[in-house]
Amino acid sequence: MISLDDVQAYVRVTAPLLELTLDDAQVLRISQHLQRTAAMAAQLQAVPLSPADELAEIYCPAPYPGGKP
Repeated sequence: MISLDDVQAYVRVTAPLLELTLDDAQVLRISQHLQRTAAMAAQLQAVPLSPADELAEIYCPAPYPGGKP
C-alpha cells in the first residue's frame, strides 16, 4: 500500500496543476481519502471476473443509418 507521505507528496505536486490552493489540513484530508480509495480499488481489482460477471452490457454501437458512411 502507498504510504500517506507519498500520497501527500502527490497531492501537493498535482494541486497547482489543477489550480488548487490547499492548506496542510486539506492536503491531509485529501490524501487520506485518496489512500482509502486506492485501497478499495486494489481490493476490487483483485477479484477475478469474467465478461459474464459484468452487469452492464458491453458497448456495441448502433449501425450507421442507411448503411456504411
